[in-house]
Amino acid sequence: MSFVNRSAANVSVGLQYQGVFERALFSTLTTLPCCVFLFINGTMLFTLRSKSVFRETSRYILLCNLLFADTGQMALSQILYIIAASRVTLTYPLCGFLNMLTILVTTVSPLTLVLMSLERYVAVCYPLRHTAIVNIRNTWVAIAVVWAISSLNVLTQVLLLVEFPFEQLQSLQMKDYCSETAIMLGSKSAEFSKVFTSFLFISSSVVITSTYVSVMVAARSASTEKTSVHKARNTLLLHLVQLSLSLCSTVYSSLLISLSRVLQRIVFVRIQNFLYVFIFIFPRCLSSLIYGIRDQSIRPVLMYHLCCRHKLRSGPVKVLPRSEMDAN
Repeated sequence: MSFVNRSAANVSVGLQYQGVFERALFSTLTTLPCCVFLFINGTMLFTLRSKSVFRETSRYILLCNLLFADTGQMALSQILYIIAASRVTLTYPLCGFLNMLTILVTTVSPLTLVLMSLERYVAVCYPLRHTAIVNIRNTWVAIAVVWAISSLNVLTQVLLLVEFPFEQLQSLQMKDYCSETAIMLGSKSAEFSKVFTSFLFISSSVVITSTYVSVMVAARSASTEKTSVHKARNTLLLHLVQLSLSLCSTVYSSLLISLSRVLQRIVFVRIQNFLYVFIFIFPRCLSSLIYGIRDQSIRPVLMYHLCCRHKLRSGPVKVLPRSEMDAN
């Protein structure tokens, strides 16, 4: 526990070395792109809910769930960042609540990527059974299981925090800024977080890689439509990239702890701001950029809403035939 407290203290003390102007500058440079990405994600979510075709297609339902989790994580991360940059300290219960929400949506993202990869696998390898296996009911059941697993993770971490003797603290007011490492008050909490995160990303990587290999094997089959397989393979590769970026966000705290030992505090804080934008903010908008540009069904509707309904006209949207949908 003392190691975690010292590491978190190094981060908070580093913030004190920033002048008012520099803190305001960095806060602006991180808040502006975050607001832009939140607008794009929000528009994408509205787009997916604006047409019945999107609401009734399993692929887009899963995408909506992924975007919702990514948007929630981005918003919560930015709130915690602004609180830290403003040198505001929270109470342990409030900090714990915000961090548990962040952990919840952070866990949902890789699990949803697994579901999206499995959906592509079924579409390519079992096209005749795709409608029966990947239907609306099964999709919502799978999403419910994802949120249940994520909630179970949060509940376990809360129970581990309850074991900490808070009555021995002089005050529930935190001395350091609010972060995930700051609320890991016991060794059990830290160990459980490491084990669960490792298991989550190893198992997700295995599943997505297996679906990719299966699609590659299907590509050699003479009965399989080549263009569909090629595009589905690219989609699975993008899912692996998204998973890797999500993994980067989970090792963000550990990376900061290592950097805080070898760098001057003011240099460390500047690097921290840079890493925050490229590890936390940008990857959360990647899904909107990927699917908003590649998907021929979403693109015209998304552009219509992004242009405030002035430049483009959005007519009736139809889901593309299966071969063309796999190609997106």
